[in-house]
Amino acid sequence: MKSKFIALTLLLICFNTLAKTIPTDRINGVKDERNTIYALTNSEIYLDSETLVSKATILVKDNKVINIGNGIKVPENAVVHDMNGAYIYPGFILMDSDYGLKEAPKPEPFSFFGKEVWDNTLPGAVNTNEAIKSSFNAVSEFNHDSKKAEELRKSGFTTALISKHDGIMRGTSALVSLDDDSEQQSILNSQQSFHLSFNKGSSKQLFPISLMGASSLVRQTWLDAQWYAQQKGMYVDLDLQALNEAENLPTIFHTSNWQQTMLADKLAREFGKNIIINSSGDDYKHIDSIKKLGRSLIVPINYSKAPDVSNNLDAWDASYEEMKEWELSPYNFYYLHKNDIEFAITPASGNLKDFIKDLRKAVEKGLPKSSALAALTRVPAKILNNKNLGHLNKGAYANFLISQGDLFSKDGQLVESWINGQRYVLAGFVKLSSGKYQLVQGDNKTELELTISEGKTNLKSTDEENKDKFSFKSEGDFVTLEIKSEDKTEKLFGLIENNLAKNIPGQLPEWQLQRIDDLQDVKKEEVDELNIPQIPKPFSAYGMHQTQDYNSVLLTNATVWTNESDGVLTEADVFIKNGKISDVGQKLKVKADKVIDASGKHITAGIIDEHSHIALLSVNDIAVNSSMVRMEDSLDSDNINIYRNLAGGVTAAQLLHGSANPIGGQSALIKMRWGAVGEELLIEDADEYIKFALGENVKRSRSENSSRYPLTRMGVEQVYRDAFTNAKAYEKQWQDYNKLSKKAKAKTPPPRRDLMHESTLEVVNSERFISCHSYVQSEINMLMDVAEDFDFKVNTFTHILEGYKVADKMLGHGVGASTFSDWWAYKWEVNYAIPYNPTILTKVGVTTAVNSDDAEMSRRLNQEAAKSIKYGGLSEEDALKMVTLNPAKLLHLDDRMGSIKVGKDADIVLWNDNPTSIYAIAEKTFVDGRLLFDREQQTEIESSIEKERQRLIKAINESSEPKKPSAKPPAKQMHCDSITGYEYLTEEVL
Repeated sequence: MKSKFIALTLLLICFNTLAKTIPTDRINGVKDERNTIYALTNSEIYLDSETLVSKATILVKDNKVINIGNGIKVPENAVVHDMNGAYIYPGFILMDSDYGLKEAPKPEPFSFFGKEVWDNTLPGAVNTNEAIKSSFNAVSEFNHDSKKAEELRKSGFTTALISKHDGIMRGTSALVSLDDDSEQQSILNSQQSFHLSFNKGSSKQLFPISLMGASSLVRQTWLDAQWYAQQKGMYVDLDLQALNEAENLPTIFHTSNWQQTMLADKLAREFGKNIIINSSGDDYKHIDSIKKLGRSLIVPINYSKAPDVSNNLDAWDASYEEMKEWELSPYNFYYLHKNDIEFAITPASGNLKDFIKDLRKAVEKGLPKSSALAALTRVPAKILNNKNLGHLNKGAYANFLISQGDLFSKDGQLVESWINGQRYVLAGFVKLSSGKYQLVQGDNKTELELTISEGKTNLKSTDEENKDKFSFKSEGDFVTLEIKSEDKTEKLFGLIENNLAKNIPGQLPEWQLQRIDDLQDVKKEEVDELNIPQIPKPFSAYGMHQTQDYNSVLLTNATVWTNESDGVLTEADVFIKNGKISDVGQKLKVKADKVIDASGKHITAGIIDEHSHIALLSVNDIAVNSSMVRMEDSLDSDNINIYRNLAGGVTAAQLLHGSANPIGGQSALIKMRWGAVGEELLIEDADEYIKFALGENVKRSRSENSSRYPLTRMGVEQVYRDAFTNAKAYEKQWQDYNKLSKKAKAKTPPPRRDLMHESTLEVVNSERFISCHSYVQSEINMLMDVAEDFDFKVNTFTHILEGYKVADKMLGHGVGASTFSDWWAYKWEVNYAIPYNPTILTKVGVTTAVNSDDAEMSRRLNQEAAKSIKYGGLSEEDALKMVTLNPAKLLHLDDRMGSIKVGKDADIVLWNDNPTSIYAIAEKTFVDGRLLFDREQQTEIESSIEKERQRLIKAINESSEPKKPSAKPPAKQMHCDSITGYEYLTEEVL
């Protein structure tokens, strides 16, 4: 038997050393044309993720499976290998790797005052933006990395999709085998798929520095590629050319969090592209929304580490969200499977070593084994459109794994990997299966229990009184059995075959270890869906509580501030139905699902914050004219400040771009729909707005090294005039083109679509309305003059702390004001601010609002407005209008919100006191007729949150998993001057 084993081993080693020849290569020696057939018998073979064939044989010749099944004839010349019941699976396909490629350069840390780079620094006829690397082709850089290939094989991977993890448009990937053949022979597809992301990577250029800047660049680049294809040799752009050449390849969009996944889908729908999304592994947070996308996903096993909460101070700093991520992230694949979402599984970046262990954890948390196997075989092959991978049917590539025991349980051990018919030994093969054994040494008989767990063979006596310790090791057919008793250690050497180990014939002492019975099956607990942790929606502590929705609500006996000609009504009722205000009056006779006695309380329209930066993932981009960026691309509907705003009576807001540039991005007008996802926050059919800015922020007064134009207030005016002039010229280009006949158009390439010019032109044509950051009267006059020169009006000056100086001119121009109540002297250009400003503007006749520009101040805007009662003697009603009806007018929403009037949206607030009092507290806040904040329930909610925190802390402390150092969660507040670089755009921070 020993000679048979040696002969088989030599044959297999010989086979593995035979290099396949390349047809164009010259052979130094005698040509070897052996076509060995290998027969692996007595195997448990998964033909695919659903089909298991027991006690089967697989025949391999060259790089293909030539037959598989039960009772198949084994050729006489085949090398036969008895697998002794081992499991054989189709080889895993790695769907996200940079194997064999140079490591992408690490991006330099962003500094607002650092060196500014405006042009592409890369050589060649490439795109003008350095983050566009479409011309990169992975196959051109691919070099085998034997060490890395071995690591990947040990995790079960036989094939890898390799791409460069650098840039927004990342170029083309290649599909390669993880064998030890030459690069030429390992490449299965040199043009497999096209890759992109929202991460600018190693680009040194300033633009983009935000999520919405990255999305605008994706849009513009896709448009440019379409336009470039219609040109006739105007110029060469290798990246646009490559993007067009990759048009028919699968497109894989890499995202860093669930918000980016939603945005990637949105962009793809805009352009009619069928994309696959490579997510970050946090899909569970909004699994319902992910399901609605209908996209195939590539999902990393990305389990969140628990924070260290071993002492009270650390526990205090640990956020509810990060503890919940630790608990829920292992269930991600369970939720994906449960929701019938097609997904492939891939290791998390830098965590290859624990891949099999992490995979088993996903199975323990409810992912069926068949789905786990499909996610590593069938689904990747489908995404890659490769019919030779992902299964072991006749004709498939001979890529498979051999596991002793079930690979998806802790008893399994991956022992071999076969790639293109080549065998790679990963671990020793233990030729004993778990069960009860009898050890016979002369007249002594000992019953032992043998188990195999995570590749280790464990032996112990079934007799609890037997204190001897047993250990078992095997190398091929050779075994060593060690017995440690109290007074001696004995080693037994022998051979093994068919669950029988015994001494080598002719050697003493004589012994044998014979399998006598199966182990009693321990019934594994099924995953109890009732015990799976709840997913809060939104993913926040306050997302756990779901208020009951009523179709109709009647609030009775309140003081109602109508903001209409009726003024303030006493002992009045408000009836809301189907999201609208249905009736207002005294002693209403209506049937309602819910009646609320509001005696002694006050009802107002919901507060509208005209200038806010809450619920955003990023605020500023850096281009002088950033009109192409859209704040709606950066929405974060899970942001707790939405709920906090509801607690302050705020029901709607304009989310503005920051003040880093003369022309900022497009605004997002939202309602505080706590529980809505992403763009569900947006106010339907609202007019379009844009942020402009004047002053110190724009000319970068605090940056001595800045080279960005403009550097003076005079230059700011020229930016506007230049932008509007170019926008009009752009309009003329398209008008001239559209006037051409059909025949002439066929011979004339269309003008290039420019999203920056398009949105700027909307301003000139009064289709998009300006909200302008402003302080100094000279600049306020300047922008009004420029607007009049181009025959449009500025809609709103925001901040406008010197508005009282030019109130008459503002009234004449027709512009509104959105200001602070009493901010002054926090920088040079606001030294002349006064608290009487809102009152003066109002009394002159300028529509005036009070805004927050701050997540905390927005929670008490009623008090901010009330300050004008003290400073200037404004009436209570007019003061309240500055945070309700007036901002609605500035946002062109006064036909549906801002006052208590029949037919308007049921965005209302119930206060415990006069809303202009410092003692007033919002008790209930309705948005679209839904009660989204109820102070009566706060005690109960906060108690349940604290109980949940304590449960999570206890679970973390009882867990043996490694912990990450606890740290105070970083602030998520965004302000006008917040500059968010890519190093902050990850889910861990946002």
